[in-house]
Amino acid sequence: MVCDENETDVDIRIPAVMLPQDAGTNLEKHLENNSIVSVQLYSPLRPAVDVAEVFLWLMAVGTILCASYWSAWTTREAAIEHEKLLKDGSNELVNMENVGSSSYVEISTAAAILFVVVASCFLVMIYKLMSYWFIEILVVLFCIGGVEGLQTCLVALLSCFRWFQHAGQTFVKVPLFGAVSYLTLAVTPFCIAFTVVWAVHRRISFAWIGQDILGIALIITVLQIVRIPNLKVGTVLLSCAFLYDIFWVFVSKWWFHESVMIVVARGEKGGEDGIPMLLKIPRLFDPWGGYSVIGFGDIILPGLLVAFSLRYDWLAKRKLRAGYFLWAMTAYGLGLLVTYIALNIMDGHGQPALLYIVPFTLGTFLALGKKKGELKILWTRGEPERPPCPHMLGQREDQPQ
Repeated sequence: MVCDENETDVDIRIPAVMLPQDAGTNLEKHLENNSIVSVQLYSPLRPAVDVAEVFLWLMAVGTILCASYWSAWTTREAAIEHEKLLKDGSNELVNMENVGSSSYVEISTAAAILFVVVASCFLVMIYKLMSYWFIEILVVLFCIGGVEGLQTCLVALLSCFRWFQHAGQTFVKVPLFGAVSYLTLAVTPFCIAFTVVWAVHRRISFAWIGQDILGIALIITVLQIVRIPNLKVGTVLLSCAFLYDIFWVFVSKWWFHESVMIVVARGEKGGEDGIPMLLKIPRLFDPWGGYSVIGFGDIILPGLLVAFSLRYDWLAKRKLRAGYFLWAMTAYGLGLLVTYIALNIMDGHGQPALLYIVPFTLGTFLALGKKKGELKILWTRGEPERPPCPHMLGQREDQPQ
């Protein structure tokens, strides 16, 4: 092909084909032996919707659903105990509230902002240090969290059956760990063995099942332990996460010449299928293969708001249709559905899930709170008002006016 010096309108089309290494070696040998080689190119079309996306949507929605009910159930149990102690002395009530508050961690506004800053620094560190050994470190950290999450979920689940209640309520003192129930001691070896087997064989074709089990257990445990106290903290947290997701998926291309979030999620520099902090399912009917994935943050962060909505509904003793949870749960499902629609429209290019999920969930919650006239209570207190203690009323009446 010969081009003129100033010619600009030249239509050059050179096909590029990617081959597996063994196929390329075989082709090279035939060419070196002066054999006649014929190549036929075939480009199959991907299905508009893969079953993997449907199952991944069900996994994400189901995880938040289970975590929300567990969080609301523990809160309601604590509220019932609170009501039983209203007529007792203040010392017992204070002790009960101190014990109940120590079982979970509430996020403050400053902590919500700091979380996004720390997450950004951690993401850049993973991007810069992405290598085989660094992936191994992440796998170890994931395994530690997976053991803790799986153990917590199994103990809570088995404790619901009367055959295991005695073992769950009988404790023994263990060095470095304090009082531990016999049920926990029985479950922990199984959790460790399961996690170790997954870590050793995580590169086999069906290892994604073990990763999803550990990931779901870890997410449920986090949503049970970590809570937002009111809508103000939830708004700050999700707004910062909204900007965080957009920046590291789209804007980061201007500084790093590639999307930092997508590179980290795929594990392209670490020689693996991706970091373990993901739920993933193989694309069953996609001729190109690969996985459909969703990050833990896309479930945990909006899940904090959804769990908060159900706790508020149960404390307010509202039915499902009259509360916030049904609408918040529906909004999350729709937001995640729109994310997958955007992925298909953009031909598989990575999309920030929180770009679609946050406006759906947070916008629905704010609009519904405004409509019900409870936005101020949701924004500040985060729970309906409880009746005052009778003995406290008596003390106020005895005080001189």
